[in-house]
Amino acid sequence: MTSSHRRGPRTADVSSAVESAAEVLTALWDRTQQTSKTRVSPSQMQALAIVERHGQINLNGLAAELDAIPSSASRLCDRLQAAGLLTRAASVHNRREVMLALTRDGRALLAEIGRNRHQALARILADMSPAGREALFTGLSEFNEAVTLADADESWERHA
Repeated sequence: MTSSHRRGPRTADVSSAVESAAEVLTALWDRTQQTSKTRVSPSQMQALAIVERHGQINLNGLAAELDAIPSSASRLCDRLQAAGLLTRAASVHNRREVMLALTRDGRALLAEIGRNRHQALARILADMSPAGREALFTGLSEFNEAVTLADADESWERHA
């Protein structure tokens, strides 16, 4: 490790600051999600985001990404389908496989929540100094890179 990585705040202090920021962001995410006309639970929101990221995903894939058993994921999808946010269809490759996709309303909900979050963050960031925003941008960029590297070698599991 280079000496430039050793200077600065203690790792424990930065870790505490990241935890605090994560709590604030979680509260902000929940608050912006609740401003929507269509209310969904955090687990439903997570499922919608996973389906959006994949375009289409089978039920077992969704369950794996949610770290849930397929029957629980299926019940979650039942509620999303009943709300008109998700569709299910048999796979063209394997009729026993159920494929999930967002409906137009599901995509619109995610877009609305994304806009709400962006606006809320923009208001907060506008209150920061330009130097503070630059430091935050640089720090978050490095943090994301470190997480990506940790995910690549799965070393984070050994340190958790």
